Amino acid sequence: MTALIQTGSLSLAQSDPEVHRSLLEYIQQGGPIGWIIILISLVAIAMIGAQLFRIRRDKLAPPELAADLRALLSDGNIDGAIKRCMDQPGSSYLARVVGSGLSRASRSAFGMLELRSSVDEIGQLEVDRLYRLTDGIGLIASVAPMLGLLGTVVGMVGAFDAITLSDGPARPDELAGSISQALITTVLGLIVAIPSTAMYTFLRNRIDHLTTEIDEEIEELIAPLEASQGAEGQAG
Repeated sequence: MTALIQTGSLSLAQSDPEVHRSLLEYIQQGGPIGWIIILISLVAIAMIGAQLFRIRRDKLAPPELAADLRALLSDGNIDGAIKRCMDQPGSSYLARVVGSGLSRASRSAFGMLELRSSVDEIGQLEVDRLYRLTDGIGLIASVAPMLGLLGTVVGMVGAFDAITLSDGPARPDELAGSISQALITTVLGLIVAIPSTAMYTFLRNRIDHLTTEIDEEIEELIAPLEASQGAEGQAG
């Protein structure tokens, strides 16, 4: 009985290193496809970090810029407002929309009557610009599980090859590597895809929410110009 217990303990001790693997060992078991999934996960992390830093209210519409534009546009100082937008460091969403809208309207034959349509058009272009990096995160969220599925198929093909090439019944150790690769790549793909999908949705909604708020602020900023243009039209 004692000998049996000792033999069982020895077997467990020998099997522990195989059972308890490190994360790196699991990733290595996934093969080249597993490393590709890890690589795109790092790209996704970088994109998410960049978007979280960029998509903030104070980055898209700096309070000091909004205050300066409100004062300049209330006085009808269009050239000063354009210059203030051009001088804004970092070229924020507010600076690009208002500055480009004022520049286009000032060059137009219709003057400030075209301001609102110009602002709306440029605003949509800027929203699309903000979406681009977020769409990259969505692409990774879609590609990661497909890569995991590819790894699964490759692993299963390897397992069937082991069965075909073996003399007689295939041993479990001949199949374990391929089956392990098949399962690990699937897990890695899902680990990347699930948070990437969540962050993609979160960032899209955050862009929509913040740009809608800023667009309402832009309407308030350009309201004095539209009012003055309407008064001039009635006087004419």
